[in-house]
Amino acid sequence: MQTLDTLSDVFRKVFGDPELTVGPETTADDVEGWDSMSHVTLILAIESRFRIRFTQKELMSFRRVGDLVKSIEAKAS
Repeated sequence: MQTLDTLSDVFRKVFGDPELTVGPETTADDVEGWDSMSHVTLILAIESRFRIRFTQKELMSFRRVGDLVKSIEAKAS
C-alpha cells in the first residue's frame, strides 16, 4: 500500500491535481490530461522518485496503475 500512496503523490505532482487519487485499476483513460507526452513525464518522475529504471519491454506492458505498482515493488525487493 505504501508504494501506491507514493505513486499517488507522483501522479498528483505530474498532473497538478492535489485531489487526484489512483488505484490499481486506474488507466490513462481515467486521468484527465494523461496523454503520450504526460506519460513520458510521469514515467521519468516515477523512475526518479523510486530510483529505478524500467525496460522498454516493461513500459510496453503497463496497462493500469497496478502494473506499475507490481513492477516497482519487484525492483525494490
